[in-house]
Amino acid sequence: MADIFDVIADATRRELLQHLLDASLRDDTGAGELSVGELVDRMDATQPTVSKHLKVLRDHGLVTVREEGQHRYYAVDAGPLEEVEDWVISFLSAGFDPNDDVQSPVFAAWAGTEVTTAGSTVGRVAADASHRAQSVIHGAQEKLHDVGEAVTKRLPWKHGD
Repeated sequence: MADIFDVIADATRRELLQHLLDASLRDDTGAGELSVGELVDRMDATQPTVSKHLKVLRDHGLVTVREEGQHRYYAVDAGPLEEVEDWVISFLSAGFDPNDDVQSPVFAAWAGTEVTTAGSTVGRVAADASHRAQSVIHGAQEKLHDVGEAVTKRLPWKHGD
């Protein structure tokens, strides 16, 4: 059986995980589920290809699936990625100097270093908030782009006339 690094080495699987993560960050209910059809629509891949990669992700615990009739809804489960995080952090924090005021407290917190700023401890919450903010901004940019394209298509004149 492939290890977690083999699983996330595939670009299609990473893209699937990103779409599911984006869905979980946008969903107020916390479910963050997408159907296979929704994932196919968001990707440049066929349904059989998406299903094959979802099976690999499911077999390694990176996604959960909920069946409803003939539909399957997938959600990301980042738990198995802790092994990757633990391995990567050792490299990222190798040259980290907690006494260097230039270093980002968010990076320090993400790297596992306890950071104290103005009497309060900054932990993984800061790193998680930073990631969520970046994901929301990315999602908003995508939606804005889609709206721009939709408006352009509805204009009575052709683009470039």
